[in-house]
This record gives sequence, structure tokens and C-alpha cells, in this order.
Amino acid sequence: MKNLNSQSEKEKIEGTEEGKRLERNINKLREEIEKTCRKIGRSAPDITIIVATKYASSQQVKLIYKLGINNFGENRADELMEKYNVAEGDSVWHFIGHLQSRKIKTVVPLVEFIHSIDKISTLDKVNIEAAKLNKKQKVLIEVNISGEESKFGIKPRDLYDFLIETSGFKNIQVSGLMTMAPLTDDFELIRGIFRQLRILKDRSGRDYTGANLTELSMGMSNDYKIAIEEGATMIRVGSIIFN
Repeated sequence: MKNLNSQSEKEKIEGTEEGKRLERNINKLREEIEKTCRKIGRSAPDITIIVATKYASSQQVKLIYKLGINNFGENRADELMEKYNVAEGDSVWHFIGHLQSRKIKTVVPLVEFIHSIDKISTLDKVNIEAAKLNKKQKVLIEVNISGEESKFGIKPRDLYDFLIETSGFKNIQVSGLMTMAPLTDDFELIRGIFRQLRILKDRSGRDYTGANLTELSMGMSNDYKIAIEEGATMIRVGSIIFN
């Protein structure tokens, strides 16, 4: 999160209906994160709010930035280019969608994190592009904990071997793991999936000394509180802010 550049800038935003609505939603989200963290003994500033911009306009991205959030996540490479240009210099961009090989050249120059690595062949191409920029690209490995065929991600049992293969890429920093829970009202099922990802991260750090996994990207608008309770360091939220 960031501070507003000036009080007058904030007042200008609050003067619009859209600005008022977004500010209410952001304040409510921050209050809920604070309450959840207090309950479990975590610190709210340790949670990175990533605003998912898939259904947001460039103008909404600009408003969100001026309201104090500067981490944004985009699913589509073409939209990323457009929205990247409207946020200011200290904005941090995350690519959170499935990364197609042909879009790697577009994505790598713009993002701090790629959350959706699930193939070594993709990682190889990302490494090549990052090397051209003299950049250490931060990535998260996507793990399909739920086992749903409709979801991307490696199988949990393959994580250890996957981590070993990543060690040869000089321009890649594997920073953590990502997963998506099913769209369901079974919150115990969701909790179990998030817990398994945390356990995987902890085991990987212990069993594979080359891993320095600090980030857990899990939880969206409907289940971010559970994700925080289970150790998420990054939550990806969209509808809770824009609706």
C-alpha cells in the first residue's frame, strides 16, 4: 500500500460517485483484513492486497492507485500493457493469469511477479526474456491443490522435482507458491486447500535447501479471510472492490 500524494488529490477523488464507492469498498476491505489478522495474531501490513484488474477500466485502476493501493494483478497481456501505463511510477504489477508463450515478451518487462508458472518450458522462455533485460524475474509456482481439471498448475507431488529444475535459471527468482480454490460455499474444503499449500511451502523450504519460498498467493474476494488465516501473504481481489 502507499500513501496518497496529497490531501487535495484525495478530496478530488472523493468528490466523484465512483471515487466514493471505491473508497468505501477499500476501507471495508482493509478493516476486514485488520480484524482477521488481529484474531490470529498476524500483522495486516504483511498482507499484500493485489487488485485484480481483469474487469476494471484504466480509469478505475488510476482511481485505485490514488486511493492508496499500488499492487495490481492482470490476467491478460494485452490489457496489462494498457493499464500499466495509467498507474504511476511506484505501482507494482503482477501477472496472475495463465501465461501463454507468445505473450512472455509482453509480460516480463512490465511485471514484478508472475503468479502462474506451471511448466519448465514456460520458465525457460521467461528466463531468456529476463536475461535480455538484465532482470531477476520473480515468479510463483502455481499448484493445483484441488485437482480440478479446469485449473492450471502442477500436481502437489511434482513440486519438489519442479523446484530442482528451476535452480538452473539464473534470471529467475522463485518467490513462492500460488493456488486457486474451487468456487464453492464449502469453506472447510477451501480452508483445507489453502492449508495444504502452506504445508507444501513449509516442507519445500525444509527439504529443498535451494528454495526460498516467502510468498503464498491465495485467496480472492470470496475467500480471502480464510486464506489469511491459513498463511496467505498475497490476496488477489477484484469484485469486492469494484462491485
